[in-house]
Amino acid sequence: MAIVSNPFVANLPKQLSNEELLQALRIDIIGEYEAVIGYEAHAQAASDPRVKQILLKLADDERKHVGQLQQLLLLLSPKEGQLLEQGKQVVEQQEQNPLQAANQLVN
Repeated sequence: MAIVSNPFVANLPKQLSNEELLQALRIDIIGEYEAVIGYEAHAQAASDPRVKQILLKLADDERKHVGQLQQLLLLLSPKEGQLLEQGKQVVEQQEQNPLQAANQLVN
């Protein structure tokens, strides 16, 4: 019997702690990205342009879900937001100084 035939399979026996909820949201984000990869792969394999268009739209919808889930993650964990911002700043600095970034990789 398929697991999806049980409507209660995803029910949790307890309320999640904040840390457990953060972990669950990260897993949900992974699931959304897996769906994006699947829809895009199917669109690439499809010969019918109507099917391609719908599959690519579905992939974009999943990306929106990633944004929603990521915002929930940031609401629940300000530290997560700070770390993500630090990561963005590193990349921005590397974009502004590509020669310096290349030297750091070599050394």
